[in-house]
Amino acid sequence: MKDSEDVIPHGARLLCDPLHNKGTAFSEVERDALGLRGLLPPHIHTQDEQMARFLENLRNLPDALEKFVALSALHDRNEALFFRVVCDNVDEIMPLIYTPTVGLACQRFGHIFQRPRGMFISINDRGRIAEVLRNWPRKAGIIVVTDGERILGLGDQGANGMGIPVGKLSLYTACAGIDPAICLPVTLDMGTNNETLLNDPYYVGLRRRRVTGAAYDELIDEFISAAREVFPDVIIQFEDFANHNAFRLLERYRDRICTFNDDIQGTASVALAGVLSALRVKGTSLADETFLFLGAGEAATGIADLIVAAMVAQGIAPEAARQRCWLVDSKGLVVKSRDGLAAQKLPYAHEHAPVTDFLSALKALKPTAIVGVAAVGGTFTPEVLRAMADFNERPIVFALSNPTSKAECTAEQAYQGTDGRALFACGSPFAPVEFGGQTLVPRQGNNSYIFPGVGLGAIACGATRITDEMFLAAAHTLASQVTPADLDQGSLFPPLANTREVSARIAVAVAEVAYERGLAGRSRPEDLRELVQSHVYDPHYRRYA
Repeated sequence: MKDSEDVIPHGARLLCDPLHNKGTAFSEVERDALGLRGLLPPHIHTQDEQMARFLENLRNLPDALEKFVALSALHDRNEALFFRVVCDNVDEIMPLIYTPTVGLACQRFGHIFQRPRGMFISINDRGRIAEVLRNWPRKAGIIVVTDGERILGLGDQGANGMGIPVGKLSLYTACAGIDPAICLPVTLDMGTNNETLLNDPYYVGLRRRRVTGAAYDELIDEFISAAREVFPDVIIQFEDFANHNAFRLLERYRDRICTFNDDIQGTASVALAGVLSALRVKGTSLADETFLFLGAGEAATGIADLIVAAMVAQGIAPEAARQRCWLVDSKGLVVKSRDGLAAQKLPYAHEHAPVTDFLSALKALKPTAIVGVAAVGGTFTPEVLRAMADFNERPIVFALSNPTSKAECTAEQAYQGTDGRALFACGSPFAPVEFGGQTLVPRQGNNSYIFPGVGLGAIACGATRITDEMFLAAAHTLASQVTPADLDQGSLFPPLANTREVSARIAVAVAEVAYERGLAGRSRPEDLRELVQSHVYDPHYRRYA
């Protein structure tokens, strides 16, 4: 959105508008021009001074949830200051506004609720969703939508899952500079099967069991159609839908609208980037590796699919590539002889005798890489890690489940269990580990490295579709930003502080694919980087008079 398109309210209404409010930073000229004289204390503070004051108060709060509440309140009153705080202190603030704190915030959503953000659309709104969406006061360029059924590794959080779309869109702005004015978080309230929520007097959603079947599909279809009607060319990101809906909804809409599922495609891209970094350390290729996944849902099959796509791009036959990927679900190793397998598991159901548990599967297959995405905490046991170290000089160990309570192992456990040889990535942040006289710095395989840049690239070129090829390009671009110094300290990803530069490069790579495949809605400029930068939001205050 251009500054000239903004309609700036005056007086007290301006101080209640988080997109334009600057608080005590309004200049003397602005106070006169915008009807603010007398509504603010007389001293004018710079944004830097406001940020310093906020951080002082934030750091004095007793726990992460209190800090989440304080940051949410800042977001609700002064967006520019909020994003300055996030962008300038990303390592400190990102774990507070997203993983791992956002999981607890969703669980406590009704208890810490202060004011609504985004749109809540319920099953009771059937037949009038377009009318409801028109209540949104601005043009939406990107929507993150959830039905709250599978929030992180915490399961059904119902309408409390709104914390996820809000958090994701905050990262779109903080990590890639997408204008917050075009970001719309949406929760589709289909009910909840979570008994705790149904009995919670502070729960914000419908007090009913989840809608399923045709009624569910009809609401999703109406929402998609209405969103495209009210906000033409909007990007729609599906977020934290349960497995039984996530795959089929992606397949239904991916070739019809500009959409993607971050749990399937974004997670795959960041995981592949981590693998590519690990291969630089090992000096091997993808075709040399065998991957064993703990989990067989959205994340596991999404990662496996993109690893296979990367191998195929290197000249490996698809079936041979799929043979390098194995899945373990709640029933054990996924094998061809098992009946009733979900469609997404079938490509990875190989010929093998049944194996009932992960450790036995690991000993039978002797993989070079294990990837945990089952959201079952502590499942990479000392026995698992020791076996990986026995089979491999440099075992790849990715404990990607989040929040932290669901992590398959901690960074310290991974390094201790493999004599410091693990090439480790995690889904939640862990502190550096001292081992053998070396400081090992694990970095979070956070989707925020990927989806903000993908969204920025799609917006910049006016993409009509978002494809797996774009996520493959994003993975290679992310991996290319990992330096030898990063690898020397055990880091398979670049510093989070570099995410804006990383996102800009990913955006260029995504736009390049869009133009090559005829999926861009805008004419190609001479300089794609310049096109991307022209869409980047600057959180420093703008002048309004």
